Amino acid sequence: MSRLEGIAQSVGMLGFWRKAGLLFLAGAVAGLAMPPFDFWPLLFLSFPILVWSLGKASSRQAFAQGWLFGLGYFTTCFYWIGIAFLVDAATYLWMMPFMVGALAGGMALYWGLAAMATVILGQKGLARIITFAIFIAVAEWLRGHFLTGFPWTAPGLAVDGMGGFAQAASLIGMPGLTLFIVLWATLPALLGFASVRRREWLAAAALLVVLPGLWLWGNHRLGGADGGTVDGVALRIVQPNIAQEAKWRPESARENFDKLKRLSSQPSPHYPRGIDDISLVIWPESSVSFFIDESAQGLAELAELLPQQTALVMGALRRDAQGQGERRVYNSVLAFDGDASLVAHYDKWRLVPGGEFLPFEDILKPLGFRKVVTVPESFAAGPGPRNITLPGLPPAAVLICYEAIFPHDLIDPKERPSAIINVTNDGWFGRSSGPYQHLAQARLRTIEQGLPLVRAANTGISTIVDAYGRSQASLPLGVEGVLDGKLPRSLPPTLYARAGDFILAGLIILLVLAGIVLRQSS
Repeated sequence: MSRLEGIAQSVGMLGFWRKAGLLFLAGAVAGLAMPPFDFWPLLFLSFPILVWSLGKASSRQAFAQGWLFGLGYFTTCFYWIGIAFLVDAATYLWMMPFMVGALAGGMALYWGLAAMATVILGQKGLARIITFAIFIAVAEWLRGHFLTGFPWTAPGLAVDGMGGFAQAASLIGMPGLTLFIVLWATLPALLGFASVRRREWLAAAALLVVLPGLWLWGNHRLGGADGGTVDGVALRIVQPNIAQEAKWRPESARENFDKLKRLSSQPSPHYPRGIDDISLVIWPESSVSFFIDESAQGLAELAELLPQQTALVMGALRRDAQGQGERRVYNSVLAFDGDASLVAHYDKWRLVPGGEFLPFEDILKPLGFRKVVTVPESFAAGPGPRNITLPGLPPAAVLICYEAIFPHDLIDPKERPSAIINVTNDGWFGRSSGPYQHLAQARLRTIEQGLPLVRAANTGISTIVDAYGRSQASLPLGVEGVLDGKLPRSLPPTLYARAGDFILAGLIILLVLAGIVLRQSS
């Protein structure tokens, strides 16, 4: 018996509490593969522990073990969400452990089900590893779709720290990356299995060699990447760095609005004449605390600010009529031309659970739970992905805040845009991991779709990213300023942009066939 076989058996024979602690710790360590840490090699140490623990587990035990591992993983990945409850601690602090714990525990349920399904199928050796990776990938796909979906920090996001390998997102997207990264990270578990056949070792080596193969291909893709920018589009992204507790105070509205205007118009090394040299100014999510499209004074000041050739895209609240005087409120992006006329708008359609709407409101509201974001009325959801088009500018997709974490349904099906505009306010989460994870997921969308990204964040990180996921310029977290630059060119639709999650289905079918061949050869 090898030393690793002995370790594998020891893991399987641990008592309940020791095994529970080990699995939670292993999952927490796996979470360090996510930004901003990017310690992705830890996945190759942590996932084998979970697979070894399933050795002689019943289906019920397997569910508990997968859930504990997932609880550790998502606790590491989601801890920063609790910081949002400190903005108004007197009102929300008591909710923090319930909401963060419920979210991590709820997401871990998917991994518990994946572990249980792996044990129920009863596969051995490499076939078990393949089965486990498939079920985790399916669980992650469901996590991104079921109810409202919340695919934050899927294991595929580990590519953020893997250089050229991230270019594989253009082929297989985040779902495919999750499948392969979990598969590769779990392959070392084979070293702890007894009686592994030569054919399994050869198949495992063939699967593992795909990793450096895709990595080399990604580096080659980047090596031949010709950046280039769109002629005639001069960008200015405004990052006002307004503290979250000051954003919604009525007495701060004037000061905040004046800051946005001052930053928009100031000269810079790129644009010595200030806003007169700029074709598009972008303000972050919920830039102002009032309904600016209904404010005569606000529109007049915008008209005074904007030259005739300059457009403004801003995150703002918007409302419309709903019969009998009722008005729905939207978290929106408003687009104004040089006359401050509203020429386009986009309404956020993926709302943040617990933030912009309260799940199971009929049950939780009587218990004292509230949305973290408060508006005069309840937020309403928009109709879905829609481009905005401004005079003289190419059409752009819009993603508001956490809409950028979804790899699916983010592009207008009627027209492929030339860029993605992402406005967000990560001021809720301070200098935690949250803003870095959020940016990494938005950046991955550029590789998947072959589209550049222009991102305006209230407190950072604002950035311009090309269609290969490379940051061209950025403003760091917690800094006030403007980011000036040109709009990178888009690429033709990638394989993932064309086929979407059918790619994941195809990869799963291939792996299932490989598992069948391995089983028949036993």
